[in-house]
Amino acid sequence: MFLKKRRQAIVKQELEQLRDRLWRFCMMRTGGNKPDADDLFQATALRALEKSHQFEPGSRFDNWAFTIAVSIWRNELRSRSVRLGQGVEEADETNLGADYRSGETNIFTSEVLTRITALPKGQRMAIVLVYIEGYSYREAAEILAVPIGTIMSRLATARQSLKAWAQEGAQEGAQEEAQERSQKGES
Repeated sequence: MFLKKRRQAIVKQELEQLRDRLWRFCMMRTGGNKPDADDLFQATALRALEKSHQFEPGSRFDNWAFTIAVSIWRNELRSRSVRLGQGVEEADETNLGADYRSGETNIFTSEVLTRITALPKGQRMAIVLVYIEGYSYREAAEILAVPIGTIMSRLATARQSLKAWAQEGAQEGAQEEAQERSQKGES
């Protein structure tokens, strides 16, 4: 009984420390749908507490919790497809918090997150786990239950998509600057 309560206390403490990262992960997992992310976050925390006896102290709690979230979300999607005959709708906007430093940073971050959210789910989750959460390719592959080569492929494809978007934005910005200079020169 003592060990069970001790593990539950450890899981509670780890959940508290992981709260913001886990919520962001849930937000990205659900395609930016805040109500679904909130539900997934709550279900993940509840399941982690219920299964605290399965957590091995000293191992990576974040890896364990993210794996729980992936499993719950997969089950939810299967359940929805059976009930409704369709999947989840992608959200148009993502609000991941208001801790950004400036308006420009906020706008750029919002644009990047919108682009990441628009990526196919597999690419989006690989980006979140490896580049945002800092997992190794192997750890991301374990969390998503896919081969490591799949993670590498998804990341390469996602980087190409994001690079193409960034290049388009740079070209548009250069064209706008040229137009502004030519208009000032005409006055």
